[in-house]
Formats: sequence, structure tokens, C-alpha cells
Amino acid sequence: MIDIHNHIIAGVDDGPDINVETISLLKQAKKEGITGVIATPHHLHTKYSNDFNEVKKRVEELNLQEEIKELGISIYPGQEIRITDQIIIGIEQETIKGLNDSKYLLIEFPSNEVPYYTKQLFFEIQGKGYIPVIAHPERNKAIIQNVEILFDLISGGALSQITSTSLAGNLGKKIQKFSLQLLKNNLTHFISSDAHNTAERPFIMNSLIDNKKLNIVENEMKQCIENAEKLIDNQDIIKDIPSIPKKNKFWLF
Repeated sequence: MIDIHNHIIAGVDDGPDINVETISLLKQAKKEGITGVIATPHHLHTKYSNDFNEVKKRVEELNLQEEIKELGISIYPGQEIRITDQIIIGIEQETIKGLNDSKYLLIEFPSNEVPYYTKQLFFEIQGKGYIPVIAHPERNKAIIQNVEILFDLISGGALSQITSTSLAGNLGKKIQKFSLQLLKNNLTHFISSDAHNTAERPFIMNSLIDNKKLNIVENEMKQCIENAEKLIDNQDIIKDIPSIPKKNKFWLF
């Protein structure tokens, strides 16, 4: 299984501070059945900036470490790109590239809003040959309050990725139920950890599959896992027709 969004590179953003913590995270990933991770440090963030080529160098260094080789986990380069009008410039200057050099760009919104220019920017990104993948929409306040914002972006060609801890209920029942709605209504296409550390923000994958409470979205979860496998090879993913969740619809556990 492939995890397409995490922060495992030490000392570059709000992930691990030292390499020992990176190793601990990767050991956790292995226990969760993950065989490959795309390292996605923050880029164009207010605090962090990580040029794709620099990320690639750090990833190559990690893959050469004996302890990581013994784990049998492959690490690939990527970025979690904060939405800004600088994205197009970054693409043109090749400081921004897709996940594992693919056509898929992982894009993060501010936690409280979806900028007014997002739809136009996504159109321009797609014109450059890339497909935007919206990181953790289930944690965005504007989308939670009005899911039609996400529906419009997905209908326009974007994809999205929900966080495994959101689906597991670690971030509360409301976010869990909203994540379930997104899965059921074809408004998300990947499940990934957004792992930062082994305690509060861990790798989770097998734990989701083994969670009987999530049987209602078993098929959707399997599809998201298959999509990640396709993404790593720059293949087209299966994208079913999205729909808008019915108001006040929720699942009882």
C-alpha cells in the first residue's frame, strides 16, 4: 500500500526534528502494511519552502540508509503545496513537480477557507498538464460548512485526499462522519496519513481496514488504496461521478 501524503523528512517542516524520529515513523508505517510513502514536505507555506529537487535529494539519501532498506519501504519525492498564485510560476521554473514526478499535485488550502481564486487556478494548473489533489478537505471549515465548494472543484477535474485519522475517528465524530460522506458521495479519491509523528499524527492503514465500524465504506476504501497504487505510476485513477451529500445524513455506529 502507498501513502501519498506525509511529513517524514527530518528538519524541513513541522514533521520530525531528527532522523531517529523518521525511522520510528517508517517502522510504524511498515506495521500498518505500507510499502511505499511519498514524502510531501510543505512548500510555499508561510513557514516552510521545499523545492522539489531538494526534496528529491533528501529522499535519495533516505533510500540509501541501511535501516530504511531493511524495512523494505520505498520513499518517493513529493510536496504539499500551499495554494497561492505562485504555483504556476513554480511549475514553469520546475521548483514544483507532481507527486513522484507524476501529473498529480498535492495542494493544501488554509484551514478556514478556500480562496476565491481556487477554481481559476485549478483550471490553469490543469492547462499545464497537472491534476490538483486537494489535501484533507474534511478538515477545512469552509468545505465542512458548504460541501458544494468541494463538489464544484471535483466536478471541474480535481481530486481529493482524506486523512486516515479523520476516518478512524481520532479527530472527532463530526469529522469522521463528514469523511464517510465524502467517500460515499465520490468526493474523495485517496486515503493517506498526513503523518507527522508516531503519537498524535501517526501512520494508519491496516487499522482502518480492520475496523469493523468502517465496513460500510469497505469498497470505497479499497478503491482509494488502488488509486494510490495507480498514482505512484502516473496512471489514470478511477473517478466515479460525484454527488452532494444529503443534509443531516449520517451513519450510526
